Amino acid sequence: MQEEQIREALDKHWQASAAGDTNAEHDIYDDDAICDYPQSGERILGRSNLQALRSHHPGKPSGFTVKRILGRDDLWITEYTITYQGRSAFTVSIMEFRDDKVVHETQYFADPFEAPAWRSQWVQRIT
Repeated sequence: MQEEQIREALDKHWQASAAGDTNAEHDIYDDDAICDYPQSGERILGRSNLQALRSHHPGKPSGFTVKRILGRDDLWITEYTITYQGRSAFTVSIMEFRDDKVVHETQYFADPFEAPAWRSQWVQRIT
């Protein structure tokens, strides 16, 4: 799969995710895809289980913003923010493609935190 095609597939995937279209969202995955959530120690096996899990999430996202997508060959990374019940989760998705489908995804979620005052002289605030 060409890099332009992968980027287009990723754009469609994230747009469908933001819209809550779970069918279109999961078109990108291979039937035997694996999705890992290292922070909770969970592994989801197969596209159908991943779609079922996401379809039954009790706190549907109320906001979804892609910050950037970087990739090359068969490895692509998306940095984005999801808002669940008024709280932001800063998220990184690492996707590995084989042919034209994602065969392995790892997602990392991080809560925001207050910047400590002691380092303010060396940093700029971003929004």
